[in-house]
Amino acid sequence: MQGFLEWWYSGVGQHISRELSVMLVSMIPLIEERGGLILAGPGFFQLPIVQGVFWAVIGNIIPIPFVLLFIKKILHWMAAHHLHSMVHVLEQKAYKNRDKIEKYGFWGLVLFVGIPLPGTGAWSGSLIAALLDMDLKRASLSILLGVFMAAVIMTFLSYGVIGSFVG
Repeated sequence: MQGFLEWWYSGVGQHISRELSVMLVSMIPLIEERGGLILAGPGFFQLPIVQGVFWAVIGNIIPIPFVLLFIKKILHWMAAHHLHSMVHVLEQKAYKNRDKIEKYGFWGLVLFVGIPLPGTGAWSGSLIAALLDMDLKRASLSILLGVFMAAVIMTFLSYGVIGSFVG
């Protein structure tokens, strides 16, 4: 992720606002809010904490309803257009975490989205919720709480721990 953030900062980030950069990076699957907050922090754009968190959270939240509402149709279309292997990988990812999410339900999804580890986050949580046919309102609230939880953790890391090494 560090290489991607350096590339973004020195390339795309020089042509658009810092805030838009943070928001857009936070919308990218797998990078998400984690990358957005690192980009906002002392090592790159040096946005004030409140601004950095605001734009990273907004960027991370924007894709959630689209994933929840349309991912099944998109996966079906992909499978019909010779992208079976990619669909299979995405479905396997969702079903791999099925037991944990179903065991703990609402709070399991909050923790899955909220603990910023590779392969977790709003995109993955939304994919899992959609493929497991979770209630849309409960899944949305669970994912939002997870996004806020991840924001707290990543703000501490980005502006505190990581920032002290980079800045």
